[in-house]
Amino acid sequence: MSADLSQKLVNLTKLDLQYDACGEVASGTTPADLTLYGSFVFVGLPTENILPDGVLDGKPRLDLPLGEGKFDMTMGVKTARAMKDLPKADWVAGCTEAAAPGKPPLIFRQLLDLESSTYTYILADAYTRDAIVIDPVDTMAERDAEIITEMGLNLLFALNTHVHADHVNGASKLRALFPQMRSVISRASGAQADVAVAPGDSVEFAGRSVVVRATPGHTDGCCSFVLDDRSMVFTGDALLIRGCGRTDFQQGNSKSLYESVHTQLFTLPNDTIVYPAHDYKGRGNSTIGEERMFNPRLTKDIEEFQRIMAGLNLAYPKRIDAAVPANMKCGLYD
Repeated sequence: MSADLSQKLVNLTKLDLQYDACGEVASGTTPADLTLYGSFVFVGLPTENILPDGVLDGKPRLDLPLGEGKFDMTMGVKTARAMKDLPKADWVAGCTEAAAPGKPPLIFRQLLDLESSTYTYILADAYTRDAIVIDPVDTMAERDAEIITEMGLNLLFALNTHVHADHVNGASKLRALFPQMRSVISRASGAQADVAVAPGDSVEFAGRSVVVRATPGHTDGCCSFVLDDRSMVFTGDALLIRGCGRTDFQQGNSKSLYESVHTQLFTLPNDTIVYPAHDYKGRGNSTIGEERMFNPRLTKDIEEFQRIMAGLNLAYPKRIDAAVPANMKCGLYD
């Protein structure tokens, strides 16, 4: 590729379009339901038979609109179906299969247990259907299993961000329904599980994975799971939306929590989406950038944060005496 052409490619506008329904993109305005996965259109360079290196790396499935390494202006317009203000000569189209080159699309579901305000997450490789579930709840195991079965997923792992005190995790019930599933928790938690993970470990489900980051403070065994392309992080009770987990029981330590969030989570990209284990105001997610800017506790210095946490005076969790002993077994026993 010539230096001149490379520079022109750098200057192009990249528009990400949904994989299974491109939708319309008019005058550079992207629809609200656009996702990070799928095809894209480079606007401004009418060149045939050349794709940027990052596109070519998106193997093995470059099948929109024409196939691997092949595209033209007409198909670009047909695939995107809009950009009505631009002539066909200003379009070049290609496709990649995910936000991160070489990664298959992700199936993702966020589910809520209303009683404990706990979020459970199902993630799967869209091609192989291999899946993981994060922070399942025992009373919601049948719901989760119904979704997993209906979607034809192969559940490999049930991951727990920590030893929960407000509900019993659903690993035991899910194992009864999916015998191949294995339970996962941090080694630092001291809990029994099929797989004990440490910082830097990766839990893989076919072409996708999550990476473990230690985020103690709410409990001394808390960890967070970062998706392989760093587009998502599952923070458990370490980082909540405009808040954080309490630190007044289960080896909680406010100084450790502050340091965990600032060194392990706030160092992620600003646009990384934060998916916590709980929210009590109906909010589904946030971003690292938002929390760095607006979190009323964690934007303070560490001394003020410790004063805030010491003054919360929260009620004792109703289910802690039953939940903690059960969750220390993490699905290994009934």
